[in-house]
Amino acid sequence: MDILNIIFALASIGLGCFGWLAPRYTLATLDLDPGTSNMGPSEIRASAGALFVGMGVGALLIGGSAAYAMLGFCWCGAAMGRLTSLVLDGQSRKKWVFFLVEAGVGIPAVLLNL
Repeated sequence: MDILNIIFALASIGLGCFGWLAPRYTLATLDLDPGTSNMGPSEIRASAGALFVGMGVGALLIGGSAAYAMLGFCWCGAAMGRLTSLVLDGQSRKKWVFFLVEAGVGIPAVLLNL
């Protein structure tokens, strides 16, 4: 269980680094246009980047089951938002892949730590 928790935390940190340190790459990967405002990259750095880095680092530093469960709940929240988009905004292969990654980290992290 400990090794899986560390993997989930490192996945959060690793994927978060893309949004935090490479927001234009992340925007392109998500099929988003940065537009004329600099708020697009700023939002990606914050919500799809450093937030996930902070979650992973926090879980590693705290190290308890509650911390890893909370990490899982955060990933499940992302999966729920993605599933809502699949239902309300239309489906795509990319959305399904992202949903499967989010649920694939979130659900096991919650189940292992509650």
